[in-house]
Amino acid sequence: MRYIEEQSVMKKMNSRKIINSIFKGIFFVATLIALLTLAVLFYRILSQGLGYLTTDFFTNFASRFPEKAGIKAALIGSLWLMAVVAPVSMILGVGSAIYLEEYAKKNRVNDFIRVNISNLAGVPSVVFGLLGLTIFVRALALGNSILAAGFTMSLLILPVIIVASQEAIRAVPSEVRQASYGMGATKWQTILRVVLPSAIPGILTGSILALSRAIGETAPLVVIGVPVIIQFLPAGVMDTFTALPMQIYDWAKRPQADFQNVASAGIIVLMAVLLLMNSVAVLIRNKFQKRY
Repeated sequence: MRYIEEQSVMKKMNSRKIINSIFKGIFFVATLIALLTLAVLFYRILSQGLGYLTTDFFTNFASRFPEKAGIKAALIGSLWLMAVVAPVSMILGVGSAIYLEEYAKKNRVNDFIRVNISNLAGVPSVVFGLLGLTIFVRALALGNSILAAGFTMSLLILPVIIVASQEAIRAVPSEVRQASYGMGATKWQTILRVVLPSAIPGILTGSILALSRAIGETAPLVVIGVPVIIQFLPAGVMDTFTALPMQIYDWAKRPQADFQNVASAGIIVLMAVLLLMNSVAVLIRNKFQKRY
């Protein structure tokens, strides 16, 4: 009888091992397909666009001739846009997270607010574009300016930053807070000097992902009427501008093959800007991770 039971257990274990091996193989193949697709995409973009990354490409404005087309206005416009989006979204996002986690009472109303903030993170970007068109472009008469686009993009990524900041603040052990209170610190002093420094790595991680999404979005900019081609640089936040995604979109939809190569060059520049932003944020995050 005991022998039969041992055989049954062995069969179950072997069956589980086989199933585990099958799923492991499936997951490995799925990962390999994703990596190969990404490698092919990178190869195609680099092979088409590297030849167009000349000095003129960065100093010229957009043109109807691909050999004269440049990305100067779009690149400067994107930098202006992020100069508005980053401080607005991070101040509002982190401030909202602090209130919801540290000050708001645990009741049904606040639970409802938290759930809906999480749901807003999955709303299509074109919906935020319509919201920005209604409030900032028309109601506040900001037009298709950098400020209107910056506020619209801030709304787009605000839920992501709030949720990430909430999780980072929630992960700080309650014992740390109690120790601060025991030393005579006030609630705000505890938040400012203990909770936030400990939560900064998680907050920055969410902010990196959110800002990366903002700089690559096109739909909200199309909805609020940002032009595709301009022949001047903005001098302030109330000026009209264009952005890298808009410029790349315009080049990519043109039938001429040379414009497809110019679009690839624009994608390389956009990726470089993203990598630079992410690298700076990761360095800051790692610095605080070592400290706390």
